[in-house]
Amino acid sequence: MRKSRFTEAQIIGMIKEQEAGMPTAEVCRRHGLSPATFYKMKSKYGGMEVSEAVRLKAVEDENAKLKRLLADTMLDNVVLKDLLGKN
Repeated sequence: MRKSRFTEAQIIGMIKEQEAGMPTAEVCRRHGLSPATFYKMKSKYGGMEVSEAVRLKAVEDENAKLKRLLADTMLDNVVLKDLLGKN
């Protein structure tokens, strides 16, 4: 996955600027991103505080690690079943 140019704190800061009354086009121009990217970030981080965004990132990382572990375990099970079935 591609790493964002902006930290969670920066993204939340941009969203708060827009919510404070600054036009979306102006926020996007100042920070050098497209309106589509801004709205995608807003849908993910809107209404959050920085600590909540950090926790979200930690949970997503942990979830990805657990998915990899599950996939490895399932692959091991398939290999073991194939080896036992051939005997």
